[in-house]
Amino acid sequence: MTPHVKSVRLRCALAGRQRAGQHVDVRLTAPDGYRASRSYSVASVPDDSGTLELLVEGLPGGEVSGWFFESAEVGDRLELRGPIGGSFSWDGPDGGPLLLAGGGSGVVPLLAMLRRRAEVAPAIPAALIYSVRSRAEAIALEELEARHRAEPNFSLFLRTTREGEGRRIDAALVQAALASIGSPTKVFLCGSNRFVSPAADLIMAAGVPATIIRTERFGA
Repeated sequence: MTPHVKSVRLRCALAGRQRAGQHVDVRLTAPDGYRASRSYSVASVPDDSGTLELLVEGLPGGEVSGWFFESAEVGDRLELRGPIGGSFSWDGPDGGPLLLAGGGSGVVPLLAMLRRRAEVAPAIPAALIYSVRSRAEAIALEELEARHRAEPNFSLFLRTTREGEGRRIDAALVQAALASIGSPTKVFLCGSNRFVSPAADLIMAAGVPATIIRTERFGA
């Protein structure tokens, strides 16, 4: 994935029950009884593999992410709760066009939506605005760029904030994304508070009704 993001496959009874965009709670219990939990968006789509894919970002001092990066081994057991997040989810019958915007690791549930769309409703127009510090830190960038080239109804709008021109998303970028799909009927935004709020403001300023915008926020 990236130097700081690891793909993890978990075999569990929850697999196949999730909708694209939903998340699960992961809970670890130490030998002394101490417990730590963390929510992770599911990157995989429902299938018959019996597994869920999580894309775990390693965070300094992260109790759960640190375990995944430093200690986890094949066969380890942990607790899962979910799937969670019915309003922040999408499937083919929900329709489109789809406008998606993600900041950093907030792209993960949107990636699941794009994967699901490619399987069940590739004719639905979709655009992803993805803001990340650098290309090296962009999650699943190779896959996203391959989809942009191969899928005629999907467009990727990548903006790097700390390399190249170093620009954040702006009104022109939002207008370009909207022009690629027409009038969206579903809008999903995911990322930190400082990404989601400005992104939502820009999208509403472009004439998109607030009633069709769904957001998921984390961190500062």
